[in-house]
Amino acid sequence: MTETASAEAIFETMGAILTRWTMGSTAASAASIWRVELGDDPVEAELRLLALSGQFLGTIVTGEPPSTLRVLPDIPTLALPTVSAALRPLVRRILAASKDAASKADVIHFLAARGWTTHPADWMPDASDEDAPDIYAAWRDWAALAAAGETTPRQNGDQLTADNWDDFWPAARKAALIELRRRDPSAARALLEARLGSENADARLRLLTLLSERLSGDDVAFLENLVTNDRAPKVKAMATSMLARLGHGPAVGEDIAELAAFFSVKTKGLLRRSRVIDFETPKTPAQWQRRKVLLEGADLTSFSGALGLAPQDLIAAWDWNVDPAADAGLIKMIVEPGTNAQLAQAAGVVSEHDATGLIVALAARLAPAERARFAAVGLHTHGFRFEMAQAVAGVAARLDDPLSAPSGAKLLTALRRDDAKPSDHVAELHALGLIASRDSARRSLEQLTGAGLLQADPRLDMLRLNAALDDQGEKP
Repeated sequence: MTETASAEAIFETMGAILTRWTMGSTAASAASIWRVELGDDPVEAELRLLALSGQFLGTIVTGEPPSTLRVLPDIPTLALPTVSAALRPLVRRILAASKDAASKADVIHFLAARGWTTHPADWMPDASDEDAPDIYAAWRDWAALAAAGETTPRQNGDQLTADNWDDFWPAARKAALIELRRRDPSAARALLEARLGSENADARLRLLTLLSERLSGDDVAFLENLVTNDRAPKVKAMATSMLARLGHGPAVGEDIAELAAFFSVKTKGLLRRSRVIDFETPKTPAQWQRRKVLLEGADLTSFSGALGLAPQDLIAAWDWNVDPAADAGLIKMIVEPGTNAQLAQAAGVVSEHDATGLIVALAARLAPAERARFAAVGLHTHGFRFEMAQAVAGVAARLDDPLSAPSGAKLLTALRRDDAKPSDHVAELHALGLIASRDSARRSLEQLTGAGLLQADPRLDMLRLNAALDDQGEKP
């Protein structure tokens, strides 16, 4: 019998052997081809058969890869280091415990703000993950490459230009544009002027938002051209909003005049007279709805002009916390088309009036240092809970000793209660871990374990990660 025939005979015999083993029976009697090698002892024969079968299957029998199998390029190395192997299990546990995409994104952004990235086996962004930090652009494009069936990465090591625009995958292109906009705003705008029209509406909208970085009067002509000529209403709306931030809002029309009729400017004080906005309360549900629609469609410049005020005077004269719906409408005008100065003024006034929800709405457009400052004021002056402070501060806050705030004292008292449960205050403790500085995280761990929490309590995971993680990120 030839060697090939022997292999074929053994392969045919394996069917009977595996069938018997699957049914829980012995199989040596079915392996006549190995009778001499197996010997006469039944127990020893089964062990020898197992060894011979394993060697045969491992050596001769190999799986055929599917025809669709593709060899992908290596996952790119990111510019920031990966968290240490010792901390990876903690990061995985925190990510697994995150109940939604937003809370998971907070952790990813926290790591990036401290100068670290995840291991790709622990977390990777999808190609469409616009919430991922810019540092992960190469991974997003790798995911897009894999989904598109390509096996060769595009070359994008050079600076982005109009000529090599198509050589960049979308996430890398966006990151390159952001960097160019920060370094040379005019060059970034010229690049958008040259290539924006070749993208679809969703991509044009995403790329246009990048002009928010260092927005200036030099961008007016480009934005006006988009308002006039772009095919997508949402792109026109974004360009209109940016123009309004630059003081080029729409002219006052009938809608603005109708909206202004719901408000009036009055003076108060005898010696030091000041102006205040008086709200004309709508009388019917239809009027309430109409005012809501008008507020949503107005811009700050036109609205303040209809009342005979400059935008900054309107913000100063507004009577906050009297009409929440009107407050929300004005804040929307400030957040979307308002200038940075108007935004900063509104944040200061709103913080003074303890308008908690409104400062959260403004926070996204504030600089990290300003967000941290308003969060600290909210904690120590207005009694913010840690979750609210985290919504204001973001994940780059590094607040000093937040546990000394009133909300911290309440938390420690609650944790010491006899009826306290292991599931209590999970979100508050997680938020505390996101906003505290590294030193504060260490002190907070000592205080919380002193209050009765076990050192291994999973509620302390975010604080534990914060305390253990070297802070190599940019400081706000």
